[in-house]
Amino acid sequence: MMDFVAIPDERMKILRKEKKLVKKLEDLTGVKIKLAENVEIECEDSIKLMRIKSVIKAFGRGFDSEDALYLLDDKYELCIIDAKDFAGKSTKRLEELRGRVIGTKGKSKAIIEKIADVKLSIYGKTISIIGEWDGVQCARQAVCMLLEGRKHGGVYKFLEENIKKTKY
Repeated sequence: MMDFVAIPDERMKILRKEKKLVKKLEDLTGVKIKLAENVEIECEDSIKLMRIKSVIKAFGRGFDSEDALYLLDDKYELCIIDAKDFAGKSTKRLEELRGRVIGTKGKSKAIIEKIADVKLSIYGKTISIIGEWDGVQCARQAVCMLLEGRKHGGVYKFLEENIKKTKY
């Protein structure tokens, strides 16, 4: 069966230039990947196809290839939050919201990643998360809280409390 994934032109150029992700994916999974207008994937196993599509989507959302490859493991998942849903049509507001999630010198992003044990990518109009299910759910909630305007300290406290609940 054949399927495709559309990724931004900027990321497609990187994929065409550094073919290591495509080569590694083909070697690890035994599928055929072709870079045309979109990324075309040929695979007989529908579950494997779904995982490979997630890897390509993650790369398209700004993750590096090593982080994206975590998605081949069924313990990991990808969550994509559309920041436009919180910003309306204002590009200035979108920039402010992205800045809230990143924080001063990347502090907020780093804290969320550390507490929830996830990887975050803020790219374009989206905030994407890769991690194990519990961590992704907590990080998603924390990011949404920041996008809604909650105070950073309250969001970190929420994260710490909820991660403790999921670990026990």
